[in-house]
Amino acid sequence: MAEAAPRGPLPLPVRAADTTPERPWPVRHLAPKVADYVARMPPVWVEGQVLNLRRWNTLWFLTLRDTDLDMSVSVTAPARALAGLGDRLADGAHLVVHARPQFHPKKGDLSFAADAARLVGIGELLARIEHLKGVLASEGLFDERRKRRLPFLPAVVGLVCAQQGDAEHDVVSNARARWGAVQFEVRRVTVQGPRAVPEVCAAIEELDRDPRVEVVVVARGGGSFEDLLPFSNETLVRVAAACRTPLVSAIGHHLDTPLLDLVADLRASTPTDAAKRVVPDVAQERARLTESRHRARAALAQRVQREQGALDHLRSRPVLVQPTALLEPHQRQVDDLARRAHRVVADRLHVAAAEVARLGAQVTALSPAATLERGYAVVRHADGSVVRDPGEVADGERLRVRVARGELGATAVAGTARLVG
Repeated sequence: MAEAAPRGPLPLPVRAADTTPERPWPVRHLAPKVADYVARMPPVWVEGQVLNLRRWNTLWFLTLRDTDLDMSVSVTAPARALAGLGDRLADGAHLVVHARPQFHPKKGDLSFAADAARLVGIGELLARIEHLKGVLASEGLFDERRKRRLPFLPAVVGLVCAQQGDAEHDVVSNARARWGAVQFEVRRVTVQGPRAVPEVCAAIEELDRDPRVEVVVVARGGGSFEDLLPFSNETLVRVAAACRTPLVSAIGHHLDTPLLDLVADLRASTPTDAAKRVVPDVAQERARLTESRHRARAALAQRVQREQGALDHLRSRPVLVQPTALLEPHQRQVDDLARRAHRVVADRLHVAAAEVARLGAQVTALSPAATLERGYAVVRHADGSVVRDPGEVADGERLRVRVARGELGATAVAGTARLVG
């Protein structure tokens, strides 16, 4: 059986989820659907910073850019919708518009058609900055304990400043006038308007990564409240807080206090003041060094003179003129006590010797040896016992006879003793 002939192209999928590589939607089918979907979206109030403002006939064209992130949308508005803003509408202004999204199928562009707009007033901006200030303060970003000391003599200073302006000249010229060897890494950026926040943030981060840079100075030199708004931006303030290199803020004048001043390690009132605070004056340092040397030399001479006077005073005292004078009375006392001790000991020895002689005579008189000296003898048995009775002696028994000068042996014979040797 023969196959049936194709009846024509298959119908397009009804839903986007049903599309496949074999059955896709053509652009002409997708674009109207996107336009229809966008057209059903309600209008929205949106805020941003004005950029690329231009007019053509009765229409205004502008880009509304987010103040924190690099995001933007295109906006068109009839002249009557912005008529009440007057000359205040310009690039960099903060604008709130009521707009409806529109999708243009031919180019695939998404834009917003505004029918009303108003500028964000200074009072409202101040209130927002105060609120942000409270939030950052509660996180400890303004705490004095986290601020770091600046290096005494930085070899390389990072400088973030405007592409044209006096801030760079004020910082560099004043710093080199104070210390000619200082070097600068300059990053020229936009310091006001929509591009200020991303460019200043990128410059700070780049200088912070450079190991040669010892301190970073962000300088502008004042301006209107609106001009200084980027330096109160949360993103920029947090980038400055995360900077590991000591950071100096020289943005405004005495009455200007952007939030960058509060998070910086040091606030300078002007770019010139920043140069003076960051780089020491070589002439002043030399004068201080000379003065310190003079003061140290004078203090040392005065100390030596005072110590010499004290030493002379001590040397003039009699005890040091004749050191033995203090010991002589004690030496005489020691000699006298020694003589008395010798005399007492000699007397005691003489008395003791006489007593010993007397006791020796008594002992000698009572000693058996004295009796033997008079001719007596002591007869003992062989076992050493003394013979007291002739009947205790057996015939032929060996005896020992003790006399004054020694001992004799004897043999008992029939009641008599015969000496044998």
